[in-house]
Amino acid sequence: MKKYLSFLVILISVITVASGLTQVVAPGFVLGFIGASISATSMHFFAIVGMFMTLFGGMVLHAIYSAYTNEVAILWASFQKIGAFAAVSLGIIYEIFSPIAAGVALFDLFSGLLFLYYLRSLRNHEVH
Repeated sequence: MKKYLSFLVILISVITVASGLTQVVAPGFVLGFIGASISATSMHFFAIVGMFMTLFGGMVLHAIYSAYTNEVAILWASFQKIGAFAAVSLGIIYEIFSPIAAGVALFDLFSGLLFLYYLRSLRNHEVH
């Protein structure tokens, strides 16, 4: 697993940037996909969430490709991912999102935990 750890963190970050940009550009499409109601208000706020997803994904990419990996950026990105898991899960529980959004929630949970594992591996000098 450690052999692919950096690749997975980079891949997740690229997916986060791409999905965030999709939410910015086409929030109604994404809301429809996860079974949420679509209104001007929900699209506006979903686009804002997409902007922050894009920024956090870009931040992790920047942290990894910088001369010195920014561990604080990776830590906070893990918090963002775990928080997104909690928020989407609550959205499912309160029937704001359909159960299909559970895939998004689980991806965020996996990503957040993987980022924490990556951070621990960095601190133990197990990945480069």
